[in-house]
Amino acid sequence: MSRIFGFVIGLIWLVFAAIAFKNSAAGWSAQASDLGFWWGVIGVLLAIAAGAALLGTWIHTRQQHD
Repeated sequence: MSRIFGFVIGLIWLVFAAIAFKNSAAGWSAQASDLGFWWGVIGVLLAIAAGAALLGTWIHTRQQHD
């Protein structure tokens, strides 16, 4: 159950990151470089969090073989 929960959280963070990158692209397109830049920073941080959640879930929920 914890494996499923961890992967779902990681996927939700990926969706948030995609939305942030979409907002970043819209900001750059509207010549609002400050919005484009900061939404890009937020997107990168969310993507890192998603990767940590997915990788951490995979590492900490795998079976131990003796």
